[in-house]
Amino acid sequence: MADLFDSPSTTPDAPRPLADRLRPRTLAEVIGQSHVLSPEGPLGSMLAAHSLSSLILWGPPGVGKTTIARLLAQETDLNFVQISAIFTGVPDLRKVFETAKIRRQNGQGTLLFVDEIHRFNKAQQDGFLPYMEDGTILLVGATTENPSFELNAALLSRAQVIVLERLTPTDLERLAQRAEKDVNRALPLDGPARETLVEMADGDGRTLLNLIEQIMAWIVTKPLTTDQLSTRLMRRASKYDKSGEEHYNLISALHKSVRGSDPDAALYWFARMLEGGEDPRFLARRITRMAVEDIGLADPQAQEICLASWQTYERLGSPEGELALAEALVYLALAPKSNGVYKAYNAAREAARQTGSLPPPLHIRNAPTKLMKSLGYGAAYAYDHDQEDGFSGQNYFPDDMKRPVYYAPPERGFERELNKRIEYFAKLRAKRNDL
Repeated sequence: MADLFDSPSTTPDAPRPLADRLRPRTLAEVIGQSHVLSPEGPLGSMLAAHSLSSLILWGPPGVGKTTIARLLAQETDLNFVQISAIFTGVPDLRKVFETAKIRRQNGQGTLLFVDEIHRFNKAQQDGFLPYMEDGTILLVGATTENPSFELNAALLSRAQVIVLERLTPTDLERLAQRAEKDVNRALPLDGPARETLVEMADGDGRTLLNLIEQIMAWIVTKPLTTDQLSTRLMRRASKYDKSGEEHYNLISALHKSVRGSDPDAALYWFARMLEGGEDPRFLARRITRMAVEDIGLADPQAQEICLASWQTYERLGSPEGELALAEALVYLALAPKSNGVYKAYNAAREAARQTGSLPPPLHIRNAPTKLMKSLGYGAAYAYDHDQEDGFSGQNYFPDDMKRPVYYAPPERGFERELNKRIEYFAKLRAKRNDL
């Protein structure tokens, strides 16, 4: 995948795309990414110290990964070699490495830029290691995927990950002004339409320049409005990979918006995922999980509402059934929150792992045989229904285990009532044990 301001494939006299014409000639001309290119940033610091290490440039499309790699080679007097993991096989890699060896023997270093580096398999990624270690190449890889998930630990340990950010509206506006200067005329758009154009680019500089190139080719007599622009241009589809990092980022945002009792934010992320093509059944499952994990017994009805909305979706299908899921989502966002049972369950699991061999006390063991009865199984068991207040207060933990407290409900929602019941039984238990 070519990146923003990639090298021209045409002759100097041939017409060149706007994105190609506006390619920065120095790092100072790069729009955006000041957090890594400034003197205090990681790349700025490396260049100032004349010590560039292997890098992984991680960021969305159209933010300048290829441009930055090319300019880094220029700044450090390294020979720039670009390959794509999509089109490069093992024989091609061998040729690249052999050429780099010869170049090094002649006193010239090589910056090898690997686009879509995450597309290489483990063995291919391992193939870079010896050439990185002996200085044959300085590797700069580019990826739109999370390196933690897609790249080998050995490769990551030898390269610094540089996170590039999507371009801000301000960055995109600067890019638009640069384009207007290049073509020597203003975009034929009114103010709101210009803002809409920036929104359509969705943080991608290449997309913005491609759209501008289309607009500049139109014959218009007066500035276009937002409606006129939207009629002529298709709005860009949202970036969303149902199996990649963006999937996890958005579901995390949805879940935390519900936990934070913000129904508007919850609906926004819910809509973002649906617009990106997410399976509503996945969302129904996750919404039900939110009821169990973050609301629990503070509102026992929440889980029932989620299950009912899930069933409604299955019966109605899309798009009507998605409204039922949205209703459940809003209910959860506004419900009282509690992770009391969630924490109690995890604590009990941990205690079970640590004390897993301790037997139950004799009085609550089952005694189906005479031998077991003779050994005291079930002896002195107090049948609670026969006791005063229907409560015996007996110990149900192992004899050698100090009585713990796992469930400590917060004073929210229905758990206020459960707290009263816990206090009631605690007083009765203390009273029975004093007798």
